[in-house]
Amino acid sequence: STSLGISDVPVAGIAGDQQAALFGQMCVSPGLTKNTYGTGCFLLQNTGTAPVTSNHRLVSTVAWQIGDRTEYALEGSVFIGGAVVQWLRDGLNAIRGSGEVQGLAESVPDAGGVMFVPAFTGLGAPYWQPDARGAIVGLSRGTTVAHIARAALESIAFQSTALLQAMSRDAVANGGAAVTELRVDGGACVNNLLMQFQADLLGIPVVRPACVETTALGAAYLA
Repeated sequence: STSLGISDVPVAGIAGDQQAALFGQMCVSPGLTKNTYGTGCFLLQNTGTAPVTSNHRLVSTVAWQIGDRTEYALEGSVFIGGAVVQWLRDGLNAIRGSGEVQGLAESVPDAGGVMFVPAFTGLGAPYWQPDARGAIVGLSRGTTVAHIARAALESIAFQSTALLQAMSRDAVANGGAAVTELRVDGGACVNNLLMQFQADLLGIPVVRPACVETTALGAAYLA
């Protein structure tokens, strides 16, 4: 059998990172949905054994093949997710480490009317506008770096909400149901403020697993 060449450990499975995360979240039935909050955000929904064509500018993809059974997913990508926190650290020098952003954002009760569009590299799904660029609007004399940090975190959730709304519309159009639960993983999902804001925007439970590194977990499960 094929092996890694190290102690004859067999290669028993192979998967792309987002498909592995979907499996790691046990989204093994149609309609189950996960969002990975990494440098970008990647929302995937299991659509079952037939590929689904999106009417809302999402991407159809293979989820996994186990034996002779192939399952498919819909996918949407946010180009700048956790990377906006890296920009606060490296570009704005607002924080020394990514772990400080929650405390800074929580030091104000809200974003004070500030809206942040982190389109540093364009906008991904469902907009697909590669020429878009970032913007911070709603600034006043009372705006502080804490308000900008809070708006930056909120921007991750706003972009993910647009994706989930598109995905729910596709599901309903194909005879399914709107998403009733969002499973989350990835480095930025440890931010309680972000996850609570995401749940508030969506109006559905946001479920975070004990192990947030579900890509590695899913690869192991598949193997």
